[in-house]
Amino acid sequence: MQGARFLSLPVRVLRGFREAVQLRGGVLPTLRVVVGLLRREGLAGMRNRLIRSAAGGGYRTWIAQYDTLDAAAREDLLRELKTLQDKPLISVLVPVYNTPAQYLTEMLDSVLAQIYPHWELCIADDASSAPHVAEILHDYASRDARIKVIRRAVNGHICVASSDALALASGRFIALLDHDDVLPAHALFMVVRYMNRYPSARMLYSDEDKLAPGGQRVQPYFKSDWNAALMLGQNMFSHLGVLETELVRQAGGFRPGFEGSQDHDLVLRCAELAGPRAIVHIPHVLYHWRVIAGSTAREVAAKPYARDASLRAVSEHLARCGHDARVEPLSADSTMLRVIYRVQQPVPLVSIIIPTRDRAELLSRCIDSLRERTHYSNYEILIVDNGSIEPNALELLEHYSRFPNVTVLRIDAPFNYSALNNAAAIHAKGTLLCLLNNDIEIESSDWLDILCGYALLPGHGAAGAALWYPDDRLQHGGVLMGVGHLAGHMHHLIPRGDRGYFGRAVLAQYVAAVSAACLVVRKALFDEVGGLDADHLAIAFNDVDFCLKLRAAGYENVYVPYAELYHHESASRGTDLSGTNLERFQRETDFMRKRWPQMLEEDPYYNPNLTRSGGPLFSLAFPPRIGQFG
Repeated sequence: MQGARFLSLPVRVLRGFREAVQLRGGVLPTLRVVVGLLRREGLAGMRNRLIRSAAGGGYRTWIAQYDTLDAAAREDLLRELKTLQDKPLISVLVPVYNTPAQYLTEMLDSVLAQIYPHWELCIADDASSAPHVAEILHDYASRDARIKVIRRAVNGHICVASSDALALASGRFIALLDHDDVLPAHALFMVVRYMNRYPSARMLYSDEDKLAPGGQRVQPYFKSDWNAALMLGQNMFSHLGVLETELVRQAGGFRPGFEGSQDHDLVLRCAELAGPRAIVHIPHVLYHWRVIAGSTAREVAAKPYARDASLRAVSEHLARCGHDARVEPLSADSTMLRVIYRVQQPVPLVSIIIPTRDRAELLSRCIDSLRERTHYSNYEILIVDNGSIEPNALELLEHYSRFPNVTVLRIDAPFNYSALNNAAAIHAKGTLLCLLNNDIEIESSDWLDILCGYALLPGHGAAGAALWYPDDRLQHGGVLMGVGHLAGHMHHLIPRGDRGYFGRAVLAQYVAAVSAACLVVRKALFDEVGGLDADHLAIAFNDVDFCLKLRAAGYENVYVPYAELYHHESASRGTDLSGTNLERFQRETDFMRKRWPQMLEEDPYYNPNLTRSGGPLFSLAFPPRIGQFG
């Protein structure tokens, strides 16, 4: 048994609080944060936050068990190093300015300690006024010929200094390292290992964590594989970021005017040229980001210009790619961004398909809120009545059938969600289909505009909304594969205002699947993959299967949290886990396991260092599903 997995919740909460104190520099700053959270979220919200925080409170134990490079592991890596076919020179770029002596020497020592020997350290001192900087750099350069140092005569800020460091580089790849951060000894070796595994890679990035003021490792960020939609909302590429040198130069290098988000801007331009297949994620912690006063690792207010530069970087990237989009800050206290794609005029017709049976109060709330609150003007509603017999329901259906943009289809057959939607799609006249449950209530007027904007993008499959329970806890935030019985919703039950795991609850991103309780997709794609599987998946997992078919056909499904609706889930149907429902649920589960074994084993939008069972999603896996050094 792995000890941290079985720690009691109070112990894990206390451990998490201790790590927060270390990160924030004392008890009082931490208590101020706690008081602020209590004011915003109340006791219930704070309890949920503590539970999720406690799940990650065992990071020290996880490091000790799975991420500590001992002598035996080091020898194994050195033996493997001799077998690698490709051993490129890596130029580590470091712009330096008035770095505290301790942090500067720790950065330098971490590069010198690399197991992989084929590197050069390209340092541009941006006219530091602190005399110790030049002294330390001269001392280290005199000790190792792989260290190159240039000193600028005048301070030009980070983009100019980074460009000067790039001019020193002679390696086939460059690695980006900040002047006060630290690389673990195996960082460059792991990068080269993955270069050998993926010889077409031109861009590589790793997982990361932070160094608290006392030197403790905290807040690990275990990332998704390359996720272009998520990259627009946050710079998920850094750190450790490694790029082909020729690619960087072809992209134009670092651009003055993007200080604070120069890496975000550079990576977006490189990704445009390289394409997604040349971008490789290394699921190992290969970078320790130091948390000090004035660092964006600590607080956004330290560098407010960074968010403005990131906003311009994303806006220009979208313009270069030919997208008409609005980019805006997610909030005043965050560097994260929201992207809304505009739908070209005249807007295409959307066919909204709503299966229903009896329960007139559900359907009326759904249809009335849709008609009253939806800004998007060009839609038709296809109500699929699956054998309603209650008088008030029949009366309501007759009422809606008189509306010019509403069609009521009658299908008297055993309930088969897939078949009902497929039948309605045949009658749909729209360019886009919107699958919508009858227990949905429209909340935001721009929900359909937002989802259509994402669904119409080339290469996109299904676009799904954030679905909230009436008590403002999240029901659907995108679907992960291989969790629960077969698949599970990300950030299930978190309260409004909670950003989730490193912002992933509030940022648009590619996911394996989205819920058909509200899903928008181009009708041509629906037809291309054969719609929902009515033969094998009458009730459960038909939306997940549909989204996986889209992925298999080369399309990306996207979760868009800026489109928000209420979902009165399970109000219209019973549970799957009793009686004959359980038997049918098991058959459908077995079918999915046989059809999609690879996706169930490895969801590219999750991380093998995060748990799939035994704790909340996004908490640490004990053990991880990938060997840290093997």
